Amino acid sequence: MNLPRALATAPVSGRIRCVPEDFIVEELPGFEATGEGEHLLLTVRKRGMNTVFCAERIARWAGIDIRDVSYAGMKDRHAVTTQRFSVRLPKKSAPDVTLLSNDECNVLEALWHNRKLARGALAGNRFTLTLRELQGDRDVLDSALRLLATQGVPNYFGEQRFGTEHANVGKALAMFEGRRVDRAKRSIYLSAARSYLFNQVLAMRVEQGSWNTAMDGEVWMLEGTQSIFGPEPLSDEIAARCAAFDIHPTGPLWGAGVLRSSLAVLDLECQLPVLQPALCHGLEQADLRQERRALRLLPKDLSWCFIDEHSLELRFELPPGTYATSVLAELGRFD
Repeated sequence: MNLPRALATAPVSGRIRCVPEDFIVEELPGFEATGEGEHLLLTVRKRGMNTVFCAERIARWAGIDIRDVSYAGMKDRHAVTTQRFSVRLPKKSAPDVTLLSNDECNVLEALWHNRKLARGALAGNRFTLTLRELQGDRDVLDSALRLLATQGVPNYFGEQRFGTEHANVGKALAMFEGRRVDRAKRSIYLSAARSYLFNQVLAMRVEQGSWNTAMDGEVWMLEGTQSIFGPEPLSDEIAARCAAFDIHPTGPLWGAGVLRSSLAVLDLECQLPVLQPALCHGLEQADLRQERRALRLLPKDLSWCFIDEHSLELRFELPPGTYATSVLAELGRFD
C-alpha cells in the first residue's frame, strides 16, 4: 500500500541497517522488579536475533516449555535490541545466566518478579538510527526534522505488520473464507487485517489534511494512555488541547459493534465497509470489538546530528505499538 505522507516532498534518500548497529532499539521498562516471586526477569541485549528466536533459546537454557517464556513486545532481527523476557521457574532457581551469553546475545540483568511479563508491559522504546549514503538537500532535511519534532507524523502501522508484499492481509482474507490456521497465525492475520484498515482511514485523513487536527465527530485519546472520550462538540478548549498534544484524534481498529465517531468523522470511517467489505465482515465475525488508535505520533526527545556529509544519526523515543519506520518514511526513502 503506497501511503500518502504528511510532508509534501520527501527530502532525502539513503540506506538504513547497513549493519545491525545502525538500528539500535532499547526497550523502556514499564515497572520495577519486585525482587521476589517465581518469574526471572532477564534484560537481554541481542544482535541480529529476533524476539521469538531468543525466547526459544531462553526456554532451552532454562529447560522449560516456550509457553513459560514471555516478553512485552517484538523486536527487529536486523538490529541491536535490548528487551526484557520473563522466565517462569517455580523453584526460584535458574541455570547460570552466563551460559546464555555469546556474541549475539548478552544478559545485562536478572531479577526476580512476582508475575509474568505481559504483552505491552513496557513504557516505550528508545531508538538510535544511523542513516547512510544520504542524497538530497541537507538544509531541507534539517527543516523536515524540525517540523516533525513539533507536528509529529501519521501513526501508520509499519510494513513489518503485513509480511512480504502484504501477504498477511491476503492470508487473513483466505482465513475468513474458511481456510484453517493455527492460533498463532490467526492472531497475526487478524492484526494485519485490522492494521490495514486503520492505515486506509489514516491515509484518507492525510490526503485531506485532517490527520493532525480536529474534525466534527472526533473521538479523542488522552496522551500517554489508551483512554478515549467523545465525540463532543468542538470548542476552543478541545482545539487547544489538540494543538498542545494533550489529546489526539483517533481512527478505528475494526471489529463488531457501532463506530463511536459521529458527523464528518463517521461519514469518512463508514467508507471502510464499502471499500473492504470482506475484511470488515471477517473481523466482525472474529470476536473482535471496535477499538480506537491515535492517528498521530509525536517522537519524544527527537535529536539528530550529522556524522559526516552523507550520514545522520537520529535519536527519539516512541510509545508502545508504534513504529520508527513511520518517522523515517516522512523523511525520505531508505533502502
